Amino acid sequence: MIDTVIQSMLSTIAGINGKVEGAFNLRENGQGVERYSTENVKIVPKKDKPGIDIFIRPGTKGESVHIPVVLTQSGLNDLVYNDFFIGEGADVTIIAGCGIHNDGCDNTEHDGIHSFKIGKNAHIRYVEKHYGEGTGTGERILNPTTIVDMDEGSSCEMEMVQIAGVSSTIRKTEANLGPKAKLLITERLMTHGDQHADSDVVIHLNGADSSAQVISRSVAKDRSHQIFHPIAQGNALCHAHIQCDTILMDEAHVQSIPEIEANHPDAAIIHEAAIGRINNEQMLKLETLGLDEQQAEKIIIDAFLE
Repeated sequence: MIDTVIQSMLSTIAGINGKVEGAFNLRENGQGVERYSTENVKIVPKKDKPGIDIFIRPGTKGESVHIPVVLTQSGLNDLVYNDFFIGEGADVTIIAGCGIHNDGCDNTEHDGIHSFKIGKNAHIRYVEKHYGEGTGTGERILNPTTIVDMDEGSSCEMEMVQIAGVSSTIRKTEANLGPKAKLLITERLMTHGDQHADSDVVIHLNGADSSAQVISRSVAKDRSHQIFHPIAQGNALCHAHIQCDTILMDEAHVQSIPEIEANHPDAAIIHEAAIGRINNEQMLKLETLGLDEQQAEKIIIDAFLE
């Protein structure tokens, strides 16, 4: 199975001619498998701990970096440190993610610690996707930590996705924004069974005219448990908006705890939070079109998490 997964990941990096069109680093069961750098993106293994340093040359435009992780060994605890250095004026896309396939009785865990140094007027789009599967009784655990430091005029779009198969996750995100820096975080999450998911987001708006937006959409099914705790701290003239929306189903439990703090008279920060069940009118409308309850429910959830 692992060979199929690896080939699939590599095919997404290759172009129509089968040639690599972006930098990538593939990690399998705690070891580096394959790595490729470009003229503008250099990936260098760390010497003092597991992980890589990714250097993106100033002014780089339109390039991508893929850093997938695959775990298939039951009982493995994989810890990795990846540091990104994005040069001034660069504009790149970074795709990260971890897939765990656990057929054993022991827990399998991946803890990824990613730090970003985003240079002046640079822009990155960062996508992180997590997925778990397997027939074993061992848990599939993913604990990502993301730290972002943003220079003047920089911007960052972060998309965090976890839809299926992860037994437990603790996600920690921290961002420090300089003058005129802009941050957008979009989180999509679905839990089921007895799964547990914690997400802590802390944003420090330290520079004048900095702005941040956090949008969280989640679905909690069965007996699963979710906690979402975003914090926006305004330390200068700034704008921030936190929005948390959750669909609650079955016997699931959700806590949404948005927190705002203003330490400057010109800090404008807003938070919204809503938890509720699937709209009955939407269900009824879809069922009148010929769908059964499960089909209608799936369409509503898929649209909500888009």
